[in-house]
Amino acid sequence: MSPRSASVNEELRRRSRERLLQATVELVDERGYEATTLADIAARAGSARGLISYYFPGKRQLLQSAVHRLMHRTLAEALEREPRTEDGRERLARAIDAILGLAERRPVLMRTHMAGILQAEGFVRCPEQQRLAELLRDTVTRYGSDDVDTDYPLLRALLMGAVVAVLLPGAPMPMARLRSELFQRYGLDWEQGTPPGGGPPDGVPVTRTALPDRSVRVPRQSSKSSK
Repeated sequence: MSPRSASVNEELRRRSRERLLQATVELVDERGYEATTLADIAARAGSARGLISYYFPGKRQLLQSAVHRLMHRTLAEALEREPRTEDGRERLARAIDAILGLAERRPVLMRTHMAGILQAEGFVRCPEQQRLAELLRDTVTRYGSDDVDTDYPLLRALLMGAVVAVLLPGAPMPMARLRSELFQRYGLDWEQGTPPGGGPPDGVPVTRTALPDRSVRVPRQSSKSSK
């Protein structure tokens, strides 16, 4: 039997890593972080325990990569679902709803993820996080930002803050209110994205008629169009 090619070996490693990430999401969601061991993850993924150490420095880094993968996949599905659109405002609305929806559907997983980011290890930069960042940056670009390097980190911070507010033990913020605040900041209509049932909170218009918050950059008019 001839040895496997480099491309075949690379694909096998990719699949093995994907299985570990998926198993991590499933088990932490089911049992919580402390009750999930690396041996459990390896068993669920059908991999050797030592293989985890080959790909990841430890369990916390593995979890962050797994959640970033989940966030990227969820965001990509939301942006490309039918009817597909190139409208920047609609795509931003879908992005906000996708991330907030994860906090609502997977509270244990997302609370554990946010707690890990706030610990000493901080934010883990990995391929999954980079793919998520690229997709969010593209969303900000299509929305019309003229300074993506400033506006992308702002959107990321606002989304992280909203997720923390939804998951805050003992004093969670209502999802609809947080959504309406983000939508008003970016000048989005309530009916864009995937609006929750029950309609907007009292006092929040369904359709925005005012300009977006001036703290958010909007596309500059060219000198020709402004004359």
